[in-house]
Amino acid sequence: MSTTAGTPDPIQPIQPIDPLAALRASTDPEHDVYLTGTVFLDIIFTGLDHAPVRGTESWARGMGSSPGGIANMATALARLGLHTTLAAAFGTDVYGDYCWESLALGEGVDLTPSRRVAGWHSPVTVSMAYEGERTMVTHEHPAPPPAVRGAPPRSRACVATFEPGRQEDWVRRAQARGSKIFADVGWDETGRWDPAALPDLPYAHAFLPNAAEAQRYTRTDSPERAVRALAELVPIAVVTRGAEGAVAIDSLTGERAEVPGLSVDALDPTGAGDVFVAGFMTGTLAGWPLADRLAFANLTAALSVQHFGGSLAAPGWPEVAAWWHRARRAADGGADAAGLARRYGFLGDLIPDRVRGCARLRALPTIGFRVHDSAQRS
Repeated sequence: MSTTAGTPDPIQPIQPIDPLAALRASTDPEHDVYLTGTVFLDIIFTGLDHAPVRGTESWARGMGSSPGGIANMATALARLGLHTTLAAAFGTDVYGDYCWESLALGEGVDLTPSRRVAGWHSPVTVSMAYEGERTMVTHEHPAPPPAVRGAPPRSRACVATFEPGRQEDWVRRAQARGSKIFADVGWDETGRWDPAALPDLPYAHAFLPNAAEAQRYTRTDSPERAVRALAELVPIAVVTRGAEGAVAIDSLTGERAEVPGLSVDALDPTGAGDVFVAGFMTGTLAGWPLADRLAFANLTAALSVQHFGGSLAAPGWPEVAAWWHRARRAADGGADAAGLARRYGFLGDLIPDRVRGCARLRALPTIGFRVHDSAQRS
């Protein structure tokens, strides 16, 4: 590709941003984050005018496909510069090939703890997005045995999803080896909403339920009261409030913070919670103030909901940089814009101007192409 003399090539590879660069030492674990779970092939139909109607055929104006499930979180973490390793089962079918290649080659996720399972059909979810809502259909054969064997590899942090009545031995092992456990929680189908039914909660470094879950578990009537109650159980408590932002208490530093959400035109909320956790983990591992961690998590989640799909929509530093440069340029447009630029001023120390032209490899929006072909199409 030719360029004008003196003008940098807009897709010339550059050194990616490493949010933990100042903290890295030769004695550190090889991995920043370890996670495990089920990888789905997500197929997303977009541009539907209405919900599907029984007995009719609906036409979608767009379609995307990408690894989903736990891959949403793995992709979000890797795109923010964290060295991410995933333990999961992958089928040996075409869908499994696509998900493996997209994560390993396209996103740089380490799949050493993962394995291929012959004869197992990859789980598939079809999502239909319309009018700000989504409808999903999933097909999944019985999953193979858990991918975790013994203690997980050493890492700065791990991601876990707590389910009532279920204890994961790897969580205890990882925490004992020095990993910080960041956890959210699944919906309690039993209706008990008893924190004592979450046996891994004592091992959590940070617990990040949404407002509905947090209020039920704490028997409170507001996110603010819920986060105060959760802060008595875990070192860092975060309660997410969707488009309204989040509240948090870090008992380790004595900080309390409440950060509003960003106003955006939301297209698809798939994976937004995973992106929020990835953003908060990034700031926490980097040692940022609590309010900056919340603001960054809100920003990454807001950027993701403006696009369709889970891992397809997860932002990386180029998207964060583009938003930050727009926010700086708009700072003279009024008090609200100036306040927003001040709130996110910490990004100025992280993002050099040259990141604006950085291109990166994403999962392709169709399984018809191989990942290594995408460089010719970018």
